[in-house]
Amino acid sequence: MTAGIIDGKAIAAVIKTELKNRVEALAARGAQPGLATVLVGEDSASQVYVGMKQKMCAELGILSVPHNLPADTSQQDILQLVGDLNRDDRVHGILVQLPLPGHIDENKVIEAISPEKDADGFHPVSLGRLVIGMEGFRPCTPAGVQELLVRSGVDLCGKEVVIVGRSNIVGKPLANLLVQKKAGANATVTVAHSRTRDLPSVIRRADVVVAAIGQAEFIRAEWIKPGAVVIDVGTNRVDDPSRKRGYRLTGDVKFDEVAEVASQITPVPGGVGPMTIIMLMTNTVIAAERKAGI
Repeated sequence: MTAGIIDGKAIAAVIKTELKNRVEALAARGAQPGLATVLVGEDSASQVYVGMKQKMCAELGILSVPHNLPADTSQQDILQLVGDLNRDDRVHGILVQLPLPGHIDENKVIEAISPEKDADGFHPVSLGRLVIGMEGFRPCTPAGVQELLVRSGVDLCGKEVVIVGRSNIVGKPLANLLVQKKAGANATVTVAHSRTRDLPSVIRRADVVVAAIGQAEFIRAEWIKPGAVVIDVGTNRVDDPSRKRGYRLTGDVKFDEVAEVASQITPVPGGVGPMTIIMLMTNTVIAAERKAGI
């Protein structure tokens, strides 16, 4: 068996077209979605991520409102900026790029964002609405994983899903998404992690495996039930002298060998990554539509 590739780039492109139509509908009402990005410091990876998001805004017709701050910016100044953005009518979504410098309390910054502008879906109000099944902004990576599964024809109803990783960004919210009594969910979900006993046997019983543990090529073929669907959320740099830049990107799954066992699998890069960005744009458009009364 050789797994079919779940192409995140292609699925994100379809959603991008859908969003363009929604942005045009807003423009016909005299409204333009706006996304504010707050980048603190000069972390190179964060700069790349924010740049990709700003580029996508331009392609969709979403107003980009960037704020790049020095690493020594005080917490009070960041909170003041967030407050200003909460009151800015041009801005429908606010993204504070994580991680923040060590002297900043990330939770306080996230809590300062208006729940109506929570484009990242990390505010306690958004997460609370998710847990109890109410409508609201969904964290972008978990929402992207669910979209990948649904648009790839994976019926989750009654299926056993094992999520490897319990982070607040992926594992916990994704478990809550997939367990809901709703279309695209209704799964039986296990959240496994570094303290799980006999982790390989837990993973082996899954119909769908979501790898989000942050360890390069951690999950091996012998851990996967034949025919399972494998979603690889991980993005890791691995030294590779044969590459011009001296490294390659890989996921949390040993791709080549797992692809011989799984029925469908996401590549890294080109799987979950494009979906995370397009779901951020989706949340921003939703916020603009709500304000416009659509």
